[in-house]
Amino acid sequence: MKVPQAGAVAAVIALALTTSGCGGDDKAAGTLSIGIKFDQPGIGMREPDGGFSGFDVDVATYVAKQLGYTPDRIEFKQVYSNDRELLLQYNEVDFVAASYSINDKRKEKVDFAGPYFVAHQDLLVRAADTSITKAEDLNNKRLCSVTGSTSAENIRKGLAPKASVLELPGYSECLVALQDSIVDAMTTDNSILAGYAARKGNEGKFRLTGQNLSVENYGIGVKKGDKELQGKINAALKKMVEDGSWEAAVKKNFGPDYKYEPAPPITTGS
Repeated sequence: MKVPQAGAVAAVIALALTTSGCGGDDKAAGTLSIGIKFDQPGIGMREPDGGFSGFDVDVATYVAKQLGYTPDRIEFKQVYSNDRELLLQYNEVDFVAASYSINDKRKEKVDFAGPYFVAHQDLLVRAADTSITKAEDLNNKRLCSVTGSTSAENIRKGLAPKASVLELPGYSECLVALQDSIVDAMTTDNSILAGYAARKGNEGKFRLTGQNLSVENYGIGVKKGDKELQGKINAALKKMVEDGSWEAAVKKNFGPDYKYEPAPPITTGS
């Protein structure tokens, strides 16, 4: 979901540039630097052994291979929702694959390849709780979302005005609150929620309610004006769908119960 830029982003970028040299010029020769999320199971997750998992990781790795980069030549860098544009502008990453919804405001600052996935805002509830089947059922109940996210307010303003909202720093904290019955539901993109529900140890504990409260077209962000890279990524995404790798990655990362839409047509770069 959309998260407003924090005031400290510029300072974070300045620190990153200070510690990494001069951005893109200081990246290891012969490597491809890709921005992903490190804390979203099913999407982009840094595992305890230092490896990476998730749908965006699989997409990025496939694209990199089509660009001529083997996995050992990929450098994954952590990105946050509020710094993706800046990291591209400062050449800290070559492209970003991080549940990155395409919208007009972002297109003013970066170019997108794709889309390669369609997500919708949904609700995650405890599997045994049958009292919540739609957003309106959240009236007089407790809803969790991440601080600064617009998703909870979308529900409270339009569908469940009597819902109380608990904002926590991350979705992992919301999941703990949901498991411990501190809240009755959590909300964000269904892809992120499905990743948490399918993660080892969570099987059977939670369920998605199947709401389509928004449409999020995930794209791969590239630096503004880099039409060559945009075109190559679009070609790679088309091939991933055609050879079955895209569907295999969806099923692998989101679990057997996730109701996904077919791969969307490529609409960027034309």
